[in-house]
Amino acid sequence: MTTNQKGVGAARDSRAVSVAEGEEPFTPLKAEGSADRGNVVELYPGASRPRRRGRTRFMGTEVGMATAEYAIATLAAVGFAGLLVFILRSDEVRGFLLNLIRTALALP
Repeated sequence: MTTNQKGVGAARDSRAVSVAEGEEPFTPLKAEGSADRGNVVELYPGASRPRRRGRTRFMGTEVGMATAEYAIATLAAVGFAGLLVFILRSDEVRGFLLNLIRTALALP
């Protein structure tokens, strides 16, 4: 049995392996159609291929729509908050809320 050992006098080959006499060293399988990349095995075939830019065809002029939609939703929320403040400042609502709080605090 021959053994390649890493140490002071050993060869500086990163692929040094222990192999029994008469046996060939283990070689990992490659994905079909892959280029020679050393000992790299592609776990997800096709993941390293560059992607096509098909989304831009579908998006077209809709690229900046998310920002405009957020702006409209923010304006609607501010308007709703203003309406709530206006309603809650009225005397009827203020009296109702104070009566509700007094009743809740008076419970034994």
